[in-house]
Amino acid sequence: MLPPTFQHLSIAGGIRSAMSRNPSKQALKHGKNKRSYKQLTDRMDRISNGLIHDLKLTPKDHAAIISSNSIEYMEIILGASQVGIAMATISPKLSPVEIQLICNDVEAKVLFVDESSAELLRDVHFETITTVIAINNELEEWINQSKPISDLPVVQEWDVFTIPYTSGTTGKPKGVLVPYRSRILQLFGMAVEYGCYSPDDRFLAIAPMCHGAGMIFALAPIFFGGYAEIMDQFDPEEIVTVLKKEHITGFFGVPTHFHGILSLENAILEKNKPGSLETIISNAAALPQAIKEEIVKVYGDDVLHETYGSTEGGIISNLRPADQLRKLQCVGQPFPCTYIKVVNTSGEECPPNEVGELFSSSPYLFNGYWKRPKETEEALDQGWLTVGDLAKRDDEGYLYIVDRKKDMVISGGINIYPREIEEVLFQHPDIIDAAVIGVPDEKWGETLKAFLVTKDNVELNTDTLKQFCEGKIAKIKMPRTVSLIDAIPRNAGGKVLKTTLRKLN
Repeated sequence: MLPPTFQHLSIAGGIRSAMSRNPSKQALKHGKNKRSYKQLTDRMDRISNGLIHDLKLTPKDHAAIISSNSIEYMEIILGASQVGIAMATISPKLSPVEIQLICNDVEAKVLFVDESSAELLRDVHFETITTVIAINNELEEWINQSKPISDLPVVQEWDVFTIPYTSGTTGKPKGVLVPYRSRILQLFGMAVEYGCYSPDDRFLAIAPMCHGAGMIFALAPIFFGGYAEIMDQFDPEEIVTVLKKEHITGFFGVPTHFHGILSLENAILEKNKPGSLETIISNAAALPQAIKEEIVKVYGDDVLHETYGSTEGGIISNLRPADQLRKLQCVGQPFPCTYIKVVNTSGEECPPNEVGELFSSSPYLFNGYWKRPKETEEALDQGWLTVGDLAKRDDEGYLYIVDRKKDMVISGGINIYPREIEEVLFQHPDIIDAAVIGVPDEKWGETLKAFLVTKDNVELNTDTLKQFCEGKIAKIKMPRTVSLIDAIPRNAGGKVLKTTLRKLN
């Protein structure tokens, strides 16, 4: 039995608490669009009421959102969260076929879409969706017609908050069940680790909210009563201008963002160097050492954090500013309240500097994969999570990610599984065999390269493949380079030897 003083952790409750301290304080800004804390809570309450009483959803129902970053995006997520409706956060960069597959899989009943996504999905049939609300025009009228909700249902902290999708080894997307408790406790860990989430801090949110990291780093500032400036497009010069103009104290980016920023002329960087900036956080892909050194050179040696994590495990480790130039190609030490271990194929913990599979245990773990019990069982081992990454720890216990066991590629901060692209390539009438790998790229972290065996040595190039893949996979997943070879190297069991392919690159 729960004690009489028990209260479930609540994301919307944290923001409501921040509002009670200073209702008129500005919480969010996106272009010319602004919200005070009072306006934010009023609108999320109206969205909650609309979902329950107008659209007749019940707690445990699912909805979906496909949109670029906006204040409305955050309001929809918050409104759904306080009435127990888990939201599938789908990337607007996916193809209509991929979006249809995810919406049908998650059994979404309501779909929120921005203008460009609405046009993209105009002729798509969804199995369970009964209502589609366009964020750019219909949403406002719908909110205005709804009254603020007066009687909130009890939402348990272990219930599902959001369902971001990640591809599996088969190329089929998997819904990651992210509970409220996981993300709320992680918010407190972030406040401790990064030091940029007090009520006085001002954060710049530039990463897509449809991804786990983009969502959590945009949510943290307003959960603790601070300010978040939202951007929906990546414009390096605009970013550095905003950093100074808005007195930003912290921002999160992926290596692609930092590559673009550091490619600006020195005069622009110097002119817009912010005196307020205290924290820069990098995540989603390994940050090249050369870029780390440039960030330190431009912004100082006391601001940069490199964080490692996953949608399933939340933030797992962090390399703090003092260690950036001391620990090369390192992702640091375990995050607060996190345990990590590196084990060999026998299940024994590896000694220092020996490579093995990385496992983590923390209050930040997911609940499992939606309708994927087998994959959930494979990812969890008595409370320990693995996403298949290979790693090692040094003599001081610092963590290094060595490879991805499942050959996942991260390009521009987006997780890509080559098998998904290979399955599409196999549909080409002139392709006999195919294998896709990630190759290093200074700007994107990694890009995709396809090795092909064709009928009668037919010549195929990247333009030909792009035309064939159009509409079947997202543009970000299309190979940037192609190599025609006589045979794909495989072992006796038929498995592609991708280590051999990497040597051919």
